[in-house]
Amino acid sequence: MSETAAVTRQLLSAPLPQIIERLGVAIAEAQAALDRNSIATAQAMATTDIEIGGETHNLISLGFTPTFYSFTEATVEAKLSFSMTESTEFGVSAGASVGVNTGFVMVAASVNVSYARKFSVSAEGMSSIAARLVSLPPPEILENLLRRISEPTP
Repeated sequence: MSETAAVTRQLLSAPLPQIIERLGVAIAEAQAALDRNSIATAQAMATTDIEIGGETHNLISLGFTPTFYSFTEATVEAKLSFSMTESTEFGVSAGASVGVNTGFVMVAASVNVSYARKFSVSAEGMSSIAARLVSLPPPEILENLLRRISEPTP
């Protein structure tokens, strides 16, 4: 029974507000890292020149754009399941025997009593965190700026 109590105590003492706060901070930090990566990709595309038909173009001027990502959903889930069973067994058996021999009578009796009480406990705890990402086009202002900067000057 102490195993169930320990799992239950741990689940109930889980600092849910702190878990949610940490998830939010982790998502914000991950989002910032994704944005930095997309900006670095845009800079690399703007400075990567390729030659096509004797003309030099960068990737942005050819229509390539970096992909941006955004978290759309995050879920924290905690589950606890436990079961406890108790059984009691009680048994009685009795026997008697009588023996007669020349002038003697012998009597014997036996009693067998059994008692068993059994406890069984099982407990399981599970938690999971899931996040969902989607790709987005670059912000329109950034895309226009990159195109304007990458256009050849006359």
